[in-house]
Amino acid sequence: MRTHYIIVAVLILLGLGVKMTSFTALTAEAALRSKGSVSVDVSQMHQNTKNLQVEQFHDMTLVFPVFPGGD
Repeated sequence: MRTHYIIVAVLILLGLGVKMTSFTALTAEAALRSKGSVSVDVSQMHQNTKNLQVEQFHDMTLVFPVFPGGD
């Protein structure tokens, strides 16, 4: 009975091994010619960041509870 389990496990492992070797890994390749140059206007970015809204919040990340009468 134990040999049946071993044979089934070996057949499953062999099947998975054959299946994995039959699949080829896809390689990612970059395009040889880019569509166009990308440029960033840094001065425009700085002007836009001055107009952002700012939200204030009370950060209590490192505040531990204090129990009355406790240490």
